[in-house]
Amino acid sequence: MLKDNVIPGSVSFSSIMPACAHLTTLNLGKQLHGYIMRCGFDDNVFISSSLVDMYAKCGHIRTAGWIFDGIKGRDMVSWTAMIMGCALHGYAEDAISLFEQMKLEGIRPNHVAITAILTACSHAGMIDEGRRYFDRMTEEYGIRPGLEHYAAMADLYSRKGKLNDAYQLISTMTTPTGTIWSLLLSACRVHKNVDLAEKVASKIFEVDPENIGARVLLSNIYANEGRWKEVAKVRMTMRNMGIRKNPACSWIEVKNKIHTFIADDKSHPLHDEINNALCELQEKMELAGYVADTSEVLHDVDDEQKKYLLYGHSERRAIAFGIMSTPAGTTIRVIKNIRICVDCHTAIKLISKIVGREIVVRDNSRFHHFRDGECSCGEYW
Repeated sequence: MLKDNVIPGSVSFSSIMPACAHLTTLNLGKQLHGYIMRCGFDDNVFISSSLVDMYAKCGHIRTAGWIFDGIKGRDMVSWTAMIMGCALHGYAEDAISLFEQMKLEGIRPNHVAITAILTACSHAGMIDEGRRYFDRMTEEYGIRPGLEHYAAMADLYSRKGKLNDAYQLISTMTTPTGTIWSLLLSACRVHKNVDLAEKVASKIFEVDPENIGARVLLSNIYANEGRWKEVAKVRMTMRNMGIRKNPACSWIEVKNKIHTFIADDKSHPLHDEINNALCELQEKMELAGYVADTSEVLHDVDDEQKKYLLYGHSERRAIAFGIMSTPAGTTIRVIKNIRICVDCHTAIKLISKIVGREIVVRDNSRFHHFRDGECSCGEYW
């Protein structure tokens, strides 16, 4: 469009910013932000709301807050973008404060705002608050609970270990989807409830027989219990159906280029240097008291091999590359396509302290801000 000398309008920018948010391309988003300022559109509430959303989803929640504070005449979209941003980063109390402030300013919550506040409660384990907002959405705001609201509540119960409550809630839905049942199946893995997992899995396969994630989860649940015959059976079913799971991968943006990593992948040009960096970090971590937690390595191999598999996880490779490739003190930002494992979570906390950097990891559920040996999630994810 620019090459054709067509001058972008406000709609152009409010359309392109969500693409940056979805792809988490922070540098491109920053460039567009600069272009917006040069064009004088930074006071447009729609564009500013898109910027809030983009920065929050790219891991820059503080910048999102700064832009939000500068918006004049904030509407439902801008409030909701900031509330959801706080929710994804685990700042539930800030999200609730914003939600209540929005109501005080005369803006009536819609179904998206309710989803955002329920998500905030879910990511912080705030069951009482979540129940209250869920009950009030119909009583006070006349909003019938939709799939996304049930999903947020099921996630809240599941994360908190109240698996039977989550099961009962989902069962009250007219037509629960495989996706919402999968939230509970994932929690069954975390809380090691095999009996309920089998029950939930059967529900999933009734409505979505080709659900790859559910079959992988069920296989992992069996593996965690050492039930290798059941693991083999699930994997054979997947092979017979032509189903293959997507590999865990992580990516990091350095100097405007995306670098993608898969566990033990040797294709990166700096593979040897990354391995050396990981070995150095490993030695320093062990001196600091690190002991590998192999409980989530779901392969029928000995402990030494399990440790080796952990050391090659994709997010560790991405972080090591980021440390090598950026100046000291630079924040490392990594995206991962699945949930971060317990051992990597512990390791990254130590790495953040050892190298003196903030490390932000976005997994498929939320953001983790690692700083000085601590994580913003408070060990709740």
